[in-house]
Amino acid sequence: MSKEHGTPVDRVSLVEVGPRDGLQNEPRLLSLAQRLLLINRLAESGLQRIEVGAFVSPKRVPQMADSAELFEALPRKGATRYGALVPNLQGLQAAIQARVDEIGLFTACSDGFTRANIGISVEESLVSFAPLVAEARRLGIKVRGYLSTVIACPYDGPTRPKRVAALAERLLDLGCHEISLGDTIGVGTPGTVAPMLDAVLHEVPAGRLAVHFHDTYGQGLANLLPALERGIRTIDCSVAGLGGCPYAPGASGNVASEEVVYLLHGLGMSTGVNLDKLAATGQWVSEQLGRPNGSRVGQALHARAREQQPGLDEIAQGECHDP
Repeated sequence: MSKEHGTPVDRVSLVEVGPRDGLQNEPRLLSLAQRLLLINRLAESGLQRIEVGAFVSPKRVPQMADSAELFEALPRKGATRYGALVPNLQGLQAAIQARVDEIGLFTACSDGFTRANIGISVEESLVSFAPLVAEARRLGIKVRGYLSTVIACPYDGPTRPKRVAALAERLLDLGCHEISLGDTIGVGTPGTVAPMLDAVLHEVPAGRLAVHFHDTYGQGLANLLPALERGIRTIDCSVAGLGGCPYAPGASGNVASEEVVYLLHGLGMSTGVNLDKLAATGQWVSEQLGRPNGSRVGQALHARAREQQPGLDEIAQGECHDP
């Protein structure tokens, strides 16, 4: 734990996935300049891990078509790490050329979902990962393993916690430095998330895990609590709640970054993120996309800003002098 003013502070690392996982599921495409400005604003708010693109077929995911150009234009300054999703060896080679800091590999707990998403079974996906992980590690590039449908699959139904644990261990053994556990369709509750996490933690240390919750049924924030209680300190989130899942009808975006930061700061945890700047970015990108802001915290802070009331960070720091 870090210390502020002599008091131990519990630090949580946020992985901002809005520019990739969020935007790739939005119907309106942002220009390269808009995406670059979004990423810059997110970095300036204090986020140090941002997934910004995907080296996938532009025919399948047109929102990510200019990821190589985006990485070329990124300001390589400070401690911010930029990641990208990679589906195969061709994608890995493109990511290496683009100088990514971290690659993400995607599989799921159910064959129905992996076949719909990447056209192969779970086992086939793990076999295909092995040479990608080996090559990335040889070059000093960190590899993040995404494990989706950890609670349930829209095609195959509920997922057994032991299944999640076994696959998470496989990803760890392959050489992934971190495994992100994703409730892709957002059906989890603390009652189903807790036993899943307990099973996984028997095989994988908490320090190698992240959680990735969608907010389809409004349970995203609640599901973070059992993860935090079990020592998991890496959380995926998406500014303004951007996103969804094209292979999971009805699934909303990831839990909004603004909500996550507000919750963590309220629990006395440190994120290094300026909530007011983050919320302003969420409002800006929502306007660029022509969609409502999916963050209630963001909506509230936008209303405060319009009324020229002090932001939450100012209040928290004792800088509000109104009677």
